Amino acid sequence: MQDLRRPTPVDTLLSVFQAALGVIAANPVSSRPHPRTQGAAQAADLTDAERAHAAALMRVNHVGEICAQALYESQALFTRDESLRAVFRHASIEESDHLAWTARRVAQLGGRVSRMVPVWYGGAFAIGALASLVGDGFSLGFMSETERQVEAHLLSHLDKLPAGDLESRAIVAQMKVDEAEHGRTAREHGGIELPLAVRWAMHASARVMTTTAYYV
Repeated sequence: MQDLRRPTPVDTLLSVFQAALGVIAANPVSSRPHPRTQGAAQAADLTDAERAHAAALMRVNHVGEICAQALYESQALFTRDESLRAVFRHASIEESDHLAWTARRVAQLGGRVSRMVPVWYGGAFAIGALASLVGDGFSLGFMSETERQVEAHLLSHLDKLPAGDLESRAIVAQMKVDEAEHGRTAREHGGIELPLAVRWAMHASARVMTTTAYYV
């Protein structure tokens, strides 16, 4: 007979810890093919300065995906609406593809991921929990606004990446498409427009994260 007991607080804590460990310590694997551009130059074809710059930009994007995993894990955990939990889980799966793609590209470019990954994950998880406790409409609105800001950030990276780094550009372009879809899904499920002060605070904190992650 199937065990239908409700999860205990210990079960929940173990699930949260397992999810965090899977993102922070595991080697991410994508469910979709790694985006590529026909005839793209190899990392070795870039200059040292171009490789270092591209690796730093992709490290920033990798940190963004760490935060996305934490955010959606937290929102899925704290919502009481099973249909919304499925929305957050689906977005998390696609974001895990981004995590794998960016981690792999950073390594190909001779770079490293951020040394502050646990800090980024913990902070984003706490923010997701807070947004969920305010209410599902606010939580979905937070998802929508996050994706809107990420989409703008990725567009800026298409301008900043070396012109010859077509593979990184292909990854960022696909990520941008996915983020736009996640934002649209959040709005369709009832995401509200956040107050201006909240949107500005999100923008400011994102600037701190992206600036720090470029170097650390």
